[in-house]
Amino acid sequence: MKKTIIIALLAFMTMMTFAQKVQSTTALLGSWSGKLDVGAMYLTIVLHLDQADGYVLVTMDSPDQGAKGIGTFKEYLSDDSLAIKVEYLGMTYRAKLKDGKLDGTFAQNGMSFPLVLTRGDIAEPKRPQMPAQPYPYETEEVTFCNEADGATLAGTLTWPVNYDKSSKKKPVVVLLVSGSGPQNRNEELFSHKPFLVIADYLARQGIASLRYDDRATGKSVGGELKNATSLDFMRDASAGLDFLRQQKKFSKVGLLGHSEGGLIAFLLGARKRTDFIVSLAGPGVKGDTLLAAQVNRIQSLSGDPANMTVEHYRQQPEVKENPWLKWFVDYDPAADIKSTRCPVFALNGDRDCQVIASQNLNAIRQLLPKSKKNLVKEYPGLNHLFQHCTTGFPTEYGQIEETISPEVLDDVAKWINGLK
Repeated sequence: MKKTIIIALLAFMTMMTFAQKVQSTTALLGSWSGKLDVGAMYLTIVLHLDQADGYVLVTMDSPDQGAKGIGTFKEYLSDDSLAIKVEYLGMTYRAKLKDGKLDGTFAQNGMSFPLVLTRGDIAEPKRPQMPAQPYPYETEEVTFCNEADGATLAGTLTWPVNYDKSSKKKPVVVLLVSGSGPQNRNEELFSHKPFLVIADYLARQGIASLRYDDRATGKSVGGELKNATSLDFMRDASAGLDFLRQQKKFSKVGLLGHSEGGLIAFLLGARKRTDFIVSLAGPGVKGDTLLAAQVNRIQSLSGDPANMTVEHYRQQPEVKENPWLKWFVDYDPAADIKSTRCPVFALNGDRDCQVIASQNLNAIRQLLPKSKKNLVKEYPGLNHLFQHCTTGFPTEYGQIEETISPEVLDDVAKWINGLK
């Protein structure tokens, strides 16, 4: 039951704001925030009441799920009461001002929960691993082209600390490829910037890197996005590898991919396009198998029966309607992993509930060609973002201050440097 709220909110990251001309001002203007207790976890809910052009706009954030600016329709608004709804989510919130707080009820799809909001936005989350300028290394803004798809990708090339461009000694470079969904070069999520943290750490360990905005995202332009699949994004990454090789400034050109980026890494590994691979929770099993296991893990954490089957998952309407998902459920990485001859470091957290470590790493371990340079490792207590966590549930991502486990950063750098 609890999963209904969580999944519904995750599905609507950005929606249109609906305004109703009830009045031009109210004593409730400003931000209100609080914790929604849904049994298995607490979700932060924030309401913003803003005055604009004679309207009072009410939007909702669920920062623990990365959802911001969800538009609401005002059913009622006065100086001491509020009633809003988000029809496509089947959600309502009705509250009255009591002792300076909005004391009300949050309801969704037949379930009701008390929700008390206090005035003020939530505090900016702490991100202690965020690199601070000035950096002790050079960075360079670059672009490269996937001409076949008409995409120009913009990114940041980070050089190692104390790198001497006049030296004949060339550093190793790593192309960073993000997970599913349009993401910027830092793979930014919930105020975390894992790719920036990784690039910074690698630079301090003598390793160069290139991270880039996904096609039609950030400063990258062009390229089909609506109907794109992992094969399209693979061509973007391949263009990045070509760009790095054309510089003739690097000894080895490798690829570090997170989630879908790990899938892309094996696609390119099978095509002999990369000198090495770091797969951060990259899929090792067929897409429909992975997603059914993902749903079951999330249902179990939410206190619901874990009864999703592969057959049932494939019958979901979104599988037929979403080109990316339609391709992914049919894709089996087995042949590509078997054909990957370059060194591979594949890692997962054992509390990852999006790519289940035991299922995933066992498959990769069995499929990879035997090599002393390969490493397959499971990390205890880490989630899909490789943060130390309590449950691994996605709503924890934004609540955790750590961006990525220091042990993972250290292991990745040592493994790459060990390939020299």
